[in-house]
Amino acid sequence: MAGFERATCRGEIPEGQGKVVELAGRKIAVFNSGGKFYAIDNTCLHRGGPLGEGHVKDNVVSCPWHHWGFDVTTGVCTANPEFKVESFPVQVEGEDILVGI
Repeated sequence: MAGFERATCRGEIPEGQGKVVELAGRKIAVFNSGGKFYAIDNTCLHRGGPLGEGHVKDNVVSCPWHHWGFDVTTGVCTANPEFKVESFPVQVEGEDILVGI
């Protein structure tokens, strides 16, 4: 891991939603779940749907294309734990959200 990069700010991601950012040439989905922020790979393993456009409930984002669920805290698929998208560490400094890449 190269270090933490600024991804966005707290006010840009409402509760239960995500935002797609590009860091180090990768699309990363940053989510606000319960006032805490998490980051996972933006690409759903099923058909490549944009996870960052999904809605989060109880730390699970549902892919907007075919509703595959992924735990935003770990990246693990809720239907089949053998499937997992990459998750990234997050730090909040003031209003800035930093993601470890």
